[in-house]
Parts: sequence; structure tokens; C-alpha cells
Amino acid sequence: MTNLAWNVEQVLPSVIADLHELIAIPSISSMPEHDDDVLAAKDLVAEWMREAGAVEVRILDGGGKPAVWADFPGPEGAPTVLLYAHYDVQPIGDPDAWTSPAFSPEEREGRLYARGSADDKGGIAVHLAALRVLNGQLPVHVKVFIEGEEEIGSPSMPTLLERYRDELSADVFVIADSVNWEVGKPSFTTTLRGVVDCEVTVSTLEQGLHSGQFGGVVPDALTALCRLLATLHDEAGNVAIEGLVTAPGPELEYPEARLREETGLLPGVSQIGDGSVVERMWFRPSASVLAIDATPVAEASNTLIPSARAKVSVRIPPGQDPEAAAASLEEHLRTHAPWGSRVEISGGQSGAPSRIGLADERAEAARAAFREAFGTDAVEMGCGGSIPIVAEFAERNPGALVLVTAVTDPTSRMHGIDESMDLGDFAKAALAEALLLDRLGVVAQLCERS
Repeated sequence: MTNLAWNVEQVLPSVIADLHELIAIPSISSMPEHDDDVLAAKDLVAEWMREAGAVEVRILDGGGKPAVWADFPGPEGAPTVLLYAHYDVQPIGDPDAWTSPAFSPEEREGRLYARGSADDKGGIAVHLAALRVLNGQLPVHVKVFIEGEEEIGSPSMPTLLERYRDELSADVFVIADSVNWEVGKPSFTTTLRGVVDCEVTVSTLEQGLHSGQFGGVVPDALTALCRLLATLHDEAGNVAIEGLVTAPGPELEYPEARLREETGLLPGVSQIGDGSVVERMWFRPSASVLAIDATPVAEASNTLIPSARAKVSVRIPPGQDPEAAAASLEEHLRTHAPWGSRVEISGGQSGAPSRIGLADERAEAARAAFREAFGTDAVEMGCGGSIPIVAEFAERNPGALVLVTAVTDPTSRMHGIDESMDLGDFAKAALAEALLLDRLGVVAQLCERS
């Protein structure tokens, strides 16, 4: 057993205990009633950084939720590595649907169940574990950047990146916020879809009308909205918005049985779209109706409602410009409204897709570190989700390596009921990151000598 592996075993109990404490804080960034919890989570992360030996811990303010930044100097001339994660989480949905309370972490059969265990407080804990393992003997200069609004699209990130340009610059970025190929098999995410969304309101009447008196003559807004939303896909389920691009996918097999098991697709329900699974998940656009505002069923009356609203999200593949995609989505919604319905659109979040190269000695150091920790090679894969900061870091730091890693797996149910993280993979991820920092220091020394 290497010294670092032994050190991981020693620090894991304290790290998992601290992770339980952080998870217990319901830091839901999208809900104003949890603003105090967001601040409490920020304070706890900052305290961890001080205890880990940071020479400076600062709270970065971009006008939104605060971010924690910490500085751990390394040897003179050593490269700078920035470790990223986020402490905010998604709402929990129906609390009664959870097997155990969403903010009361519970370990069952080798997994840690709770909101944020996987996305992304587990990522913060991996960084914390690596810092504790190295115990101040850092072979590289390390910065830690933990934000608090990733789950709402990081609206203040552009301001943070401009205002704190020096603090957020680095030679290597490690972003612990993706998903592994499967339990026991790590991944490096090399492509990410971007995202654009909007709220669309459809109106057909000045006021509600008796459905018996005028039904069949004038359209109600909810029916019109449903017909409009149905035009987002063709009969096979492919996205039907003109102007969106596609990209070729890798030759990775994703069996249908695995897809059904991981997603909980109901018997008899088919997949949508054409092409391989990985192409549709990573390299083609997707369109989803995330929410509809209309009369609740419990309050329904025999009334033709005058307006209804929906939130539409479109994931865009590498090579797609987000502004062009947003314009295409808006044009589609305006031109496909049925019966001359009035359409109003308000913009939402926008994030660029990413394509990441792993072709230098630093990437080889990462491959070696993860191979040693997991006992198998990391899979270089895509991800259908969006992490806009990946493209931002790469654009603002030419020549930097952006490494997107994970503590989650396809069964982690991020954003869903009974979110969880495999504790065995967590330990391996912590060791892999400690090994990576160590090997990056060795690579830098070799480059300096040559």
C-alpha cells in the first residue's frame, strides 16, 4: 500500500463525518427561504479550508450567492491547480417519496443517501480529503473554488471571473462535478452539452370563459400551449427545432438493458430519437418541458383559461453557439403557436457546450493516477449535462488542462429522489485526486529539468 493510500484510509472517517454535516444543511439555491442555509453551507466550507491549512480564505462576491476561495501555496515555480465544486443543491421534490429524509444522510449497502451526496457536496469532500491526505506537503500550488449557485445556472459567474481573474486562473483545473462510466470504473468527461432555456406564455383570451358555452369555438390557452410544446419533437422523438447542430459520437456501447435499469424507464415505454444512445445523450440536442403553470387539478372548474406558461430547456451539443440556439428556440415557439395564439417569451439561463483535449503529459499523469486508484483505466466519455464553467475556464486560461472528474455514477439519481453516492468510489476518487496532485508536481519537475 502506498503512503497516500494509507493516508486516505486515515482521513476518510473525518471527511465522511464532515460531509454528513454539510449535507444536513439544505442549501437550495433556487429557493429564497433557504438563503440562510446557503450562507451556512458557505461558512462551513470556508471553515474546512482554514482547518486544512489555507494561507488565505476569501468569500468572493459576484452579486449572487457567495463563493469560497482558498489558497494553498506550493513549491516555488510549481504549477497551479484549481479544485472546483459547488455547495448548492436542487430542491428535493416530494419529501415523502424519499426512503430516508433528504437532508438526513444515511449509509445503506455501501452508498450514502441524501440530497447533495452526489451532486456536488461529495465533490467538495473529495477535494477536502485530498488536501487532508497531503497534509500541507503540497507538490503544487492549489486553489480551491467552491461556488453556491451552480444549480441555478451560475448567473454571477461572469462577474466572478472578471472581478477575480487572478484568483481564478490556473494551469490545471479539476472539476469534480460529472459522472463516472459505472461503479468502479472512473471517467474523464471530454465533452459536455450546453444549455439554453426560456419561459413561454401562451394566451388566447382576455378572460376565462364557460367551457360549455364557448368550448369548441374558441381555444383555451392550455390546449394551445400543449399543441405548441408537442411541436418540439417529431413523431420519433427527435428534436424538431431548426438551426440546432449535431456532432458525431464515440463508439461506446450503452446497452438498452443498462439504460432501462439506470433510468427506471417503465415497461412498454420506448426510447425517443434516432441514433446510438451515446449520440443522443451527448452529441445531439434534447428538448424538455420542465414545468407548466396552469390551473391545478384540485382547483379546476369548467373554464377555458386565458393563458398558460411553460419552462422549456434545450441541451445543445459541442459546436453549437448558445446565442444561436436560443434564437432558434424562440423562433420555433413563435412560428409554431396554433390558432394565432399570442406568445410571450422570457429568456433564462444559457451555457456553452465544451470539448476537452487530453493530450499532454499532465493528462497522462491524470490517467496514471486514476488507474492506480481505481485499478482500471478511466473511460473518456461525454456527458449530456451542462457545466458552463468548463468552457469559461478553458477560454480564459489558454493552454490549461481542464479535467472533469466525478464521484457519482449512473445510478446516483442526481436531482432525483434518493440521490446517493457509492462510498467505495468516493474513497478511490479521493486517492486518485491526491495521486494526481502528487504526479503533477513530478511532471513539473521533469519539465523544468528538461
